[in-house]
Amino acid sequence: MHEPLAEPALDQLFRTARTYNAFSGEVSDDTLRTLYDLLKFGPTEANTTPARFVFVKSPEAKAKLGPALSEGNYKKTMAAPCVAIVGYDLKFYDKLPVLFPHTDAKAWFEHREPDNLAWVAMRSSALQTAYLILAARSLGLDCGPMSGFDNAKVDAAFFAGTSIRSNILVNLGVGDPASIYPRSPRLGFDEACRIE
Repeated sequence: MHEPLAEPALDQLFRTARTYNAFSGEVSDDTLRTLYDLLKFGPTEANTTPARFVFVKSPEAKAKLGPALSEGNYKKTMAAPCVAIVGYDLKFYDKLPVLFPHTDAKAWFEHREPDNLAWVAMRSSALQTAYLILAARSLGLDCGPMSGFDNAKVDAAFFAGTSIRSNILVNLGVGDPASIYPRSPRLGFDEACRIE
């Protein structure tokens, strides 16, 4: 059994980590590579790893993203040093001969209905978004995940002609403590859990 993480690490990942609404700083390409190299090890269904990431940093890329953002998310997203677009590949099964080599897992998925494939891909890409957030926090970055955007516009701007669809956006950078609200309550163990 591994040793539990020290209290400061648990604070950084969970207890004192917050969703920020304003960011500063820079996010280097090397940091983004390290971020991916951490998050890629998180488990997904049959190791499908359907998430595909676009890290939006340049003014040109932000100009493409801007029209897809809701009014409430526009300013903070345009000002963030980096925005991760987390998409999911509906043809994730094409990678399974490499990703799940001990059996023919591609056959489990390739003939399924599109709605079923989308559900599998969205579910596992949502897991991968959570790994992205935890990896970013472990690297000292703050995050602002959101779903307030027009998926069709993001897909047209960044994934046109592919089998990839957008799922979630995550602003990355150094969070401004003045931009957060008081922490909202969470359910207690007895409200959300049971042990049988």
